[in-house]
Amino acid sequence: MQTLSTNIAATDYVRSCPRPLGLVPTMGALHEGHLALVRRAREENATVVASIFVNPTQFGPQEDLATYPRDMERDLALLEAEGVNLVYAPSPEEVYPPGFDTWVEPGALAERLEGAVRPGHFRGVATVVTKLLNVVTPDRAYFGQKDGQQLAVIRQLARDLNLGVEVVAVPTVRDADGLALSSRNTYLTPEQRAAAPVIYRALSEAGNLWLGGEGNAATLRSAVRCILEAEPLIEAIDYVSVADATSLLELVRVDGPAMVSTAVRMGRTRLIDNMVVGGG
Repeated sequence: MQTLSTNIAATDYVRSCPRPLGLVPTMGALHEGHLALVRRAREENATVVASIFVNPTQFGPQEDLATYPRDMERDLALLEAEGVNLVYAPSPEEVYPPGFDTWVEPGALAERLEGAVRPGHFRGVATVVTKLLNVVTPDRAYFGQKDGQQLAVIRQLARDLNLGVEVVAVPTVRDADGLALSSRNTYLTPEQRAAAPVIYRALSEAGNLWLGGEGNAATLRSAVRCILEAEPLIEAIDYVSVADATSLLELVRVDGPAMVSTAVRMGRTRLIDNMVVGGG
């Protein structure tokens, strides 16, 4: 496994690699959710590249950039064990050199939900993903369904800018109690960790109601919120959404694929999750 830190070296390396080539972008602090992306990429491609980069431009001024978990040595060992060919691990200065002032604005899709709560977040995501795709030139790029809005934004980005990459969605990986895996789960206290699966239970209630014939989106939102509000360790609910799975516009009725999503705060930890109902 090669580990490279400059754009030029990474681009030169991939030029001679067997195709197809799959890219798994990460911010490190790897867990089984990331490794599921890597394994899917390994199954479908002759060459697999993983990137490790904690992207400063997608963090807000009061967010956890400085404390975001980092363990490069462990991450590299995990990726080597999964058969990754190249790890691209640039510095912030390599990605955003002095004078950098060109940004990718992802549009209305990025202004809802997470975008409304975290202004500028998706501009940072869209810009860094575009840069990674330009450096590595993959045939496929792999993203988890857990970050459902991010997945939708990147799909539109690839389509709108003709980036020539297939965006592959991989299902959310969960612990046995339903909590979606996240690098930020390490912030949870034992008491918060014990309570956090309430998020999955709330989303599952909406899914069960839909399966039982309930198509009123307001009823589904109310069911999710009711369960979340009953958990005293949840200090704030940023949103509960039942939206079209492609446009992320809020629905009146669920007649096709819909993403039921939420973001909650437990102490210093902000947790997001979603579930797609209605097919898709």
